[in-house]
Amino acid sequence: QVQLVESGGGLVQPGGSLRLSCAASGSIFSINVMGWYRQAPGKQRELVATILSGGSPNYASSVKGRFTLSRDNAKNTVYLQMNSLKPEDTAVYYCNIIWGPGARYHSWGQGTQVTVSS
Repeated sequence: QVQLVESGGGLVQPGGSLRLSCAASGSIFSINVMGWYRQAPGKQRELVATILSGGSPNYASSVKGRFTLSRDNAKNTVYLQMNSLKPEDTAVYYCNIIWGPGARYHSWGQGTQVTVSS
């Protein structure tokens, strides 16, 4: 069984910063991709940022230059540093990993709320 535990969400004023963390545990191996998606009310879930094992992060254009994705392979943890937050960044943020032989398994976190408001 695989568990993804997310933390770091909350309420922040526009221009502020938050750091999200997602730690994977359980019977998990060969993690290929780690990343974050988000879903705002009434909208579809969208990619925020992902990173391949040994690769460079890939960002949505809406967050490029403001968000930084990193991963700690030893801890099976992925981080999302979010700076210069805007009200339109308000959403539930979901951690996602792709793992296993042939990258056949997808796992999702439970989601963490990020609200940007004055």
